[in-house]
Amino acid sequence: MPKTQRKEQNKNPGDPLCRLENPDAAGIDVGAEELVVAVPPDRCAKPVRTFPTFTADLHALRDWLLECGIKTVALESTSNYWIPIYQILEDSGLKVCLINARHIKSINRKKTDVNDAQWLQQLHQAGLLRASFRPDREITPLRYVMRHRAAMVMDASRQIQLMQKALTECNLSLHHVLSDLDGESGLRIMEAILAGERDPQVLASLRDHRCRTPLAKVLKALEGDYRTEYLFVLGQCLNHWKQIRNAIAECDQQIEQILAAICIPETTVPQPGQVGNYRKSAKNPIRWDVFKEAWRFYGVDLAAVPGISSSTLAVLMSELGTGAQIKEAFPSAKHFASWLGLCPENRISGGKVLTAKTRRNACRLAAALRMAAQTLGHSKSALGDLCRRLKGRLGKAEGITAMAHKLARILYSMILTRQPYEEAKALALTPAKKQRRIHRLLAEAKRLGFILTPTETPA
Repeated sequence: MPKTQRKEQNKNPGDPLCRLENPDAAGIDVGAEELVVAVPPDRCAKPVRTFPTFTADLHALRDWLLECGIKTVALESTSNYWIPIYQILEDSGLKVCLINARHIKSINRKKTDVNDAQWLQQLHQAGLLRASFRPDREITPLRYVMRHRAAMVMDASRQIQLMQKALTECNLSLHHVLSDLDGESGLRIMEAILAGERDPQVLASLRDHRCRTPLAKVLKALEGDYRTEYLFVLGQCLNHWKQIRNAIAECDQQIEQILAAICIPETTVPQPGQVGNYRKSAKNPIRWDVFKEAWRFYGVDLAAVPGISSSTLAVLMSELGTGAQIKEAFPSAKHFASWLGLCPENRISGGKVLTAKTRRNACRLAAALRMAAQTLGHSKSALGDLCRRLKGRLGKAEGITAMAHKLARILYSMILTRQPYEEAKALALTPAKKQRRIHRLLAEAKRLGFILTPTETPA
């Protein structure tokens, strides 16, 4: 076919090569003070416009997109500047595609706001962009408040560190004779010190009866060098810690209200004995019934898996939502583990593995699963044995990541099938694992000068 004829064929709108997956697509380059928006050139005489980030201008941007017949919009997740425009466009019925900037930053092009917006629009129009995961609208408030609560827990721990620093500079070794400064004994002693009490005998009498440290050691630890500046800082930090604890309690009340508004019709009320009587964490306990809500979300007792605590379940519910939403977002356990960043990101060229490290990310659920895997190091369960073997073979950090990957696959399988946890199924030997084990046995036998012959009926 002549070259001119091929050009004319490519211009034919009926040609499959010219069909666009998202013809009504727009692209937005997000900034702190302005948004650059690009629509298809045939929709407006000026297809690229700039809007300030004030609320009235965001409404004007939305109205302009609707006038242009736009049905889907792509924008990069720049800091948290994208959240207001995302919510406004989502409320108006537009499909918003949130893009990870890491996926398109390697494209070689001139870097300007206008070019970015046009390039996003063209890629989205051709269907070449993949939307990042974002939970449903009813789960987003839960996630926001839970993240705020986690930040306040970190602030509270920071105040405890500052209190310990002030006590150390007063030469009061309180943290050496008490397990927790924020326990009952520690709080009573610090409040008495701030009230003016200096007698070690009186301060030691404020200990809880469960304190096992010998009295003589406690008396020595309570002899300090009291100075005004240190006591002032200690009082400030203690008051700030109490304020944060009150704020955390208010967060728990707000979370209960948010959870009550989430309707999940497909789940049933757990019957007696279906949800175990699990102990909540002693530090920073969540005051709402996590295990009952987790059953309502997923229809199965996920806490039966060793290492999965109330804090892990709270993160899972707030970051991903209900079981139906997880099934819709992640087609398989491989997709789920990849999104968490817990599986190797293999880069292979010419049949050679260049790197197989896990991808760095800031996923809160992945961090919670790593923490759960860390607790399995002292567990007497079969998963605890597996965790210790992985850490011994791969190293501590790699073993914890591998164990977190295993926990993620177990949780996904339980959510998908709604089957209770069974240790035999969770650690069953898959065909791929069996082949690898046979290969290792044959190689080891060959090195030692033996020949292995399989039986007719393998066990």
